[in-house]
Amino acid sequence: MTNCHILKRDKFLLNLSENTYFWSGQLGIYNMNDIDSLLNKIKNAKELDFGDVISNTIELFKEVWLKGLVVVLLVLVSAICINLVFGLIGVAPVLDQDFFNGDFDLKALATFYSSSAIYGIPQNMLVSTLNLAFVGGFYRICKQIMSGENGYEDYFYFFQKEYFSKVFMLGIIYTAIVTIAQLLCFIPYIYVFVPLSYFAVILANNPDLTEMEIVKASFALGNKKWLITFGTMFVAGLVAMLGILGCVIGIVFTMSIIYLPSFLIYKDAIGFDGMHGINDIDTIQE
Repeated sequence: MTNCHILKRDKFLLNLSENTYFWSGQLGIYNMNDIDSLLNKIKNAKELDFGDVISNTIELFKEVWLKGLVVVLLVLVSAICINLVFGLIGVAPVLDQDFFNGDFDLKALATFYSSSAIYGIPQNMLVSTLNLAFVGGFYRICKQIMSGENGYEDYFYFFQKEYFSKVFMLGIIYTAIVTIAQLLCFIPYIYVFVPLSYFAVILANNPDLTEMEIVKASFALGNKKWLITFGTMFVAGLVAMLGILGCVIGIVFTMSIIYLPSFLIYKDAIGFDGMHGINDIDTIQE
């Protein structure tokens, strides 16, 4: 009978050189969320079927729609509160009311668009940070459900001290990329939207990676699976819009389906094996 006691991830790394451990009497390799291993998996990711991703998205949504509703409400409430605060102190971008009183003025709209992209940076940083934290927590819950785990549904997992500074830095990076893309006449934003959608996915499944490693992996996977990600998210967005039929407010109940395609593409292309549970393991036994 072989026992391997793991008290902490750090101790596990120190005690076992070359990231190895014994499992069922055999020597196994555990990459410990190593960025090189993750990028290699992304590089060699298998081709995915568009129809399968859509059907799996719908099936998963049936299981997690209520949890998704909670996340959507948390994101919306936090975004509204931040907007109100910035509005009260007079730093929120506001469209000139004269724009609505006369003929359509493309120049005025372009001016508002560019100024809002710049002056909205502080507000967008906070909104992006909270959004990444809540959606990352949602992905952890989805992962627990798909893995059959009975863990605590912690929507505030990434608000913990050891993670929040990382999430905040990701929020800053996210906002910087979005702002630059918006200033380049919006079209580049259509491209970066896909890699950016993987920030929370990579974070949720690889929380020990550094901020720049998460960004690097997100763009690697986003570029690799850009077309299928964009297509499935577009279809999921159309499905979410069906919520409007439920007295408009119904969209709040369906909106979370938009989060699921990127999560499932990560699962099918990269997989969860060897990427979770190390922080929660106390003992590995044969």
